[in-house]
Amino acid sequence: MSSTWHILGAGSLGSLWACRLARAGKAVRLILRDQRALDAYQAAGHLTLIEPDQCSHYAVPAQLAAHTAPIHRLLLACKAYDAAPAIAALAPRLAANAELILLQNGLGSQDEVAEQAPAARCISASSTEGAYLQAPFAVRFAGQGFNWLGDPLNPTPPAWLDDLSEAGIPAQWTVDILPRLWRKLALNCAINPLTVLHDCSNGGLLGHLAEVERLCEELAQLLQRCGQPTAAQNLADEVQRVILATAANYSSMYQDVRAARRTEIHYLLGHACRCAARHQLPLPHLEHLHQRLVDSLRARGLPCD
Repeated sequence: MSSTWHILGAGSLGSLWACRLARAGKAVRLILRDQRALDAYQAAGHLTLIEPDQCSHYAVPAQLAAHTAPIHRLLLACKAYDAAPAIAALAPRLAANAELILLQNGLGSQDEVAEQAPAARCISASSTEGAYLQAPFAVRFAGQGFNWLGDPLNPTPPAWLDDLSEAGIPAQWTVDILPRLWRKLALNCAINPLTVLHDCSNGGLLGHLAEVERLCEELAQLLQRCGQPTAAQNLADEVQRVILATAANYSSMYQDVRAARRTEIHYLLGHACRCAARHQLPLPHLEHLHQRLVDSLRARGLPCD
C-alpha cells in the first residue's frame, strides 16, 4: 500500500496535519476544491504553519480531484456537508484497500461517506486540537489537544499510526470511538448554537448558564436513549469546563455565520433532533433551540439544512 497521505481540504485542521506530516518527511498531497483554489495555492507556493515559537513553510504538492494518481490513504478534512460529495468525486481514484480518515464535526456524514465508498475502510476521528486559518494557506496552531481514532467495524489499528507519532500529532487508537463522537456532538450542540443566537464568544455563555444546563439535561437523556451512557456522564460539568477553557474563542458555527457560510446544523442539532424523534423522546428545549437557530439562519439568508 502507498504511504502517501492525500489530504482533502486546506482548512485549519487539514493544513495543520499536512504541515506536521510534511515536517516529519512524510509524502503528502493536498487535494483542493477547484482550479481557482489550486491557482491561489500555487501562487502562494507553500503552506505556512504559525506556532508560538516559530513560523515554518512547507511546499506540499497540490492537485485537484480529477488527478489520476490512486489514493490509498485519505484524510477528509472538509465540512460535514461536503464529505459525501467529495468522496463521490474521488471514487474513481480510491484503491481497493483505501483507508479514509474522517475529521468531520457531528454525526451522519460518516454514514454518508461509507455509502459512497463501500469498499473503503472508514476511520472516524475526534479532535480537540485548536487551529484556525490566519490567512489562506496559513494556519495558526492555537491550542494543544488530542486526536482519538477508531473504526466501529474493525478494532485493528492501522499501521500508519506511527506516522502520526513521528509527526508530533497526538493520537490514540480506540476500539470504541462512538462514545467520543457522541460526546463531542453533545458538547457542540450545547455550545455552538447558543454562541450564534447570543452573538458571543464561548465565554459569553457564562451569562446564560441556566440555558446551557437545561440543554445538557436533555442531551444527556438523548445519549442515554441512544445507548451511549458513557457519553452522557457528567456532561454539564464538561460543557462548563470547555466554556471556561475556551472562553476567548468563537465556535466554528459562530465563525461560519459571521462569514456568511453554510453551517453544520444538519449534522449537529439536526442530527440530535432527528435521533430524538426516532426514539419518540420529547426534548422541548433542544427542539426549540433548533427552531430558533433555523429561523436565525433563514433571516440571514443562510442555508438551514
